[in-house]
Amino acid sequence: MKIGFFAILGKPNAGKSTLLNRLVGEKVSIVSWRPQTTRNKINGIANGDDYQIVFVDTPGIQHGKDKLSEYMSESVSSATKGADGILYVIDGSLRPEEDERKRIASLSRTTSTMIVVVNKMDYAKRERFVEVLASLNDIPDVIIVPLSAETGDNVDELLKVLKEHLEEGEAYFPTDQATDSTLRFMASEIVREKALKFLQEEIPHGIGVEIVKYISREDGVEEIHADIVCEKESHKPVIIGKGGETLKRIATAARKEMEDLAGCPVYLKLWVKVRPNWKGDSNLLSLLGYDVKDLKE
Repeated sequence: MKIGFFAILGKPNAGKSTLLNRLVGEKVSIVSWRPQTTRNKINGIANGDDYQIVFVDTPGIQHGKDKLSEYMSESVSSATKGADGILYVIDGSLRPEEDERKRIASLSRTTSTMIVVVNKMDYAKRERFVEVLASLNDIPDVIIVPLSAETGDNVDELLKVLKEHLEEGEAYFPTDQATDSTLRFMASEIVREKALKFLQEEIPHGIGVEIVKYISREDGVEEIHADIVCEKESHKPVIIGKGGETLKRIATAARKEMEDLAGCPVYLKLWVKVRPNWKGDSNLLSLLGYDVKDLKE
């Protein structure tokens, strides 16, 4: 069997999580139109008849001053250590920036396999997409693959390239497994995704989710209690909505997806908690699943 580990990097909103889900064939990372949706390293596993590729999805490369931003930056750094190669995802609908070219050139010197995925070929204007491709041609030791993670166009070509850079070995994970993330972790990510979806522009991106109770009941039901954590008292009534309607919509959508994932009934109860400056509090971040120590194990 051929095996390999690849870190997925790129700027926020380039389509990294969409690409991961497409490569794996299942939803293992939450997707939102908002940047910085991914906060943790998330392993997705693509299994074929003769190969296994483990992908590490990372937060978008960005700069911030709070503890959460530090955690996200460490996630990116940690993901590249020990990886066999890097997939760097670029939004092909945007004008190429010199800092990104320099970052790609720098990263290419740290890995044996550097693949630049120029994403959104279905969405970008042809002239802009060609401009982005041309801007990468003079970077040495880089493999360029244009594709659309959303539609799947040319993803087969990316898989072909990836398989050419795998090594013989034993599978790291069972070949029917799509991720090593726990159901508890996936439950928190699903709730966060649905909150982002239904709140849209009404709440800033500063929400987190803490699973406060997760038990497998004897009647076959997974019982999950979770807090949606926000930064300000004024955010709480917006998240709850008139008569609790918004919170109910979040819970209903999240529960359905959890049931599809777990393959059994789910009882989900959500609350909204205000924790000022939670993104700057190491203890709160640890409770919410963002502990830098975990990245260094």
